[in-house]
Amino acid sequence: MALSLFNSKTSKAIISRAQDDHATKMRLKYKPYYHAMESQQGTKIKLQGREMVMLSSNDYLGLSFHPKVIEACAQGARTWGSSTTGARISNGSRAYHTKLEERLAAFLGREACHVSVAGYVSCVSAVATFAQKGDTIFADKNIHSCLWDGVRLSTATVERFSHNNPADLRQILQSLEPKTAKMIVVEGVYSMEGHICRLPEIARTSEESGSFLVVDDAHGFGVLGRRGRGTVDHFQLNDQVDIICGSMSKSLASTGGFIAGSRELIEYLRSHSKQTLFSAALAPSQAAAATTSLELMQSEPEHLAKLWKNTKRYREMLKGLGLDTWESETPAVPIVLGSKELVYRFWQALLEKGIFTVMSIAPAVPPGKDLIRTAVSALHSEEDLDKIATAMAYAVKQM
Repeated sequence: MALSLFNSKTSKAIISRAQDDHATKMRLKYKPYYHAMESQQGTKIKLQGREMVMLSSNDYLGLSFHPKVIEACAQGARTWGSSTTGARISNGSRAYHTKLEERLAAFLGREACHVSVAGYVSCVSAVATFAQKGDTIFADKNIHSCLWDGVRLSTATVERFSHNNPADLRQILQSLEPKTAKMIVVEGVYSMEGHICRLPEIARTSEESGSFLVVDDAHGFGVLGRRGRGTVDHFQLNDQVDIICGSMSKSLASTGGFIAGSRELIEYLRSHSKQTLFSAALAPSQAAAATTSLELMQSEPEHLAKLWKNTKRYREMLKGLGLDTWESETPAVPIVLGSKELVYRFWQALLEKGIFTVMSIAPAVPPGKDLIRTAVSALHSEEDLDKIATAMAYAVKQM
């Protein structure tokens, strides 16, 4: 009888690694994440039987509860069913995808656009499709994880430059062989910091160095620019940015992602992006929600005006309490406390007073920048903001 090469009782290393993981043990012990809301209506949520105010949603324009968006979402499913059950390249393309893409492209001043099933998918492919081995990618060190995944998948060489620092980018670029194919990757609005990209200087450097420029505008779209056209429009730099990508789960009150650019770039992506080729198509209900939200951004500008009115009051509130907001310029407003312990205590105090926020600690943020991530919505009422102010003052006293 042949002897087995393996001991049947040998433990599995990967299972042991998962069982012993410190980060998972801490998450399960303190329970700061994965809270399942029992109900929601606008900014009001119910968690563990208590009504709270949501202060960490990316629903900047508050359109996820707009009656027209909800009806469009339902009608999309009634007309097209729940899913295409296939990828766009094969059996998954539908007329509603084309309609949304054409309207997004026109809104952004682009020749073409492609929508994907997730913002993460779009942003990964915006980098990984166009850069390849032998190229060099210059990335702001604070870009989102999805962009870093795109960098890794591209197999290009990567150089990090200091956050939102065009001078550092320029200095690093000067050391590179001029003939090397180059890509610069930035965010329009950095979601954790609330900073607006210094895009005019970066775009100028991109033009001078012959670098392909990718802007992830997930948190600038709907917030900056004419009627929410985003960071590129805010700075009037549409002819200097090659690719704009982003998520539809924020101001467009849906799910999915988009990539916009010249027609030849988008067709190239449709031929070569594995993320695009092998992902199921965007569901009809979500495409309908995004299409209607895009229409509302243009026909009902009062949502954007209310967003900035709320943002101004909220930032003044935090400034009055002496809280560090990392010089945020947008409705994405961090409260930097500097240590995991302080962040946890502050988060708990806000929760106690009925305000739901999200903790973000190192390594998700730089060391010493542990923070509470908050975000303002056009849906926040004066009553909501009064309650938030009371809770913030209480949390400060608990530190």
